[in-house]
Amino acid sequence: MQQRSSATMISQAQQRTLHSIHYTLSYRVQGEEHGREGAALLLHGLPGSSFSWRSVMPALAATRAVYAFDLLGYGDSDHPWPADVSIWGQADTLAPCLRQLGLSQIILAGYDVGGGVAQVLATRLLIEQVRALVLISTTCYAQAFAANWPLPEMSKRQEPDAPRHTPLEQLTGDLRATFPKGAARPTTLSAEVLDQYLAHWNTELGKEVLFQHIRQQVPNYSMSVASDMYWIHKPVLIIWGEQDEVLPSTFARRLYRDIPDSRLALIPNTGHLVLEEAPDQVARLMNEFIAGL
Repeated sequence: MQQRSSATMISQAQQRTLHSIHYTLSYRVQGEEHGREGAALLLHGLPGSSFSWRSVMPALAATRAVYAFDLLGYGDSDHPWPADVSIWGQADTLAPCLRQLGLSQIILAGYDVGGGVAQVLATRLLIEQVRALVLISTTCYAQAFAANWPLPEMSKRQEPDAPRHTPLEQLTGDLRATFPKGAARPTTLSAEVLDQYLAHWNTELGKEVLFQHIRQQVPNYSMSVASDMYWIHKPVLIIWGEQDEVLPSTFARRLYRDIPDSRLALIPNTGHLVLEEAPDQVARLMNEFIAGL
């Protein structure tokens, strides 16, 4: 597939900000002419941003408004430290923004950590506004993070003193070496795309905020909403890379079993970085799912 420059892909959507609680969140919007009812809301993973959705947004925006947020502590949103950036803290910060926007009948899509945030919103904080849920290679159950992705030895990174013992150069080197391994075909990520993913962590503050995110990937948070998914009573589409070694597809099948009337789509020859490896398939699956609601 021919690669477009990241600057061109980002410029397709308008960037804006909203204030929530103590913070300013950045988001990108495309397809506003379709109105706010039935809009798609896209939530990214760790260590990504709204940039992760750049190749999916245009296909969705052909029929509806599409909003891709930078979660708190990511992308161009505020990077507070310390702050609650757990999946629950993210949902608490995001919900007032969605009410300000006046979105209704939302198609809520979450990838990786963003999928954990989506589960909190759909089952607790934004129940009435969510029409359907799309979970893509999502945090779920007790699987809050992988053992060796997006950094090696992730459990050690949760130690309070880990930032002090990790020079910035070592952190960026580890990210650059390990993050592409989330793909079944690591060469899918060009140098330019990898730079975009890593740019916000390449400062001392960025390092502290990244470690803060990692410390707050706590299994209790995702387990606390796991049982709620049975009672969600909303259409749910589960999309997963068939060769995902970060969050293996056994989790996708478990979600499919546990959520009544859910749908499961496994994308072959694709790893955890499904938004990079198979954006066209993700967009097609989402559009087909939405068309059938």
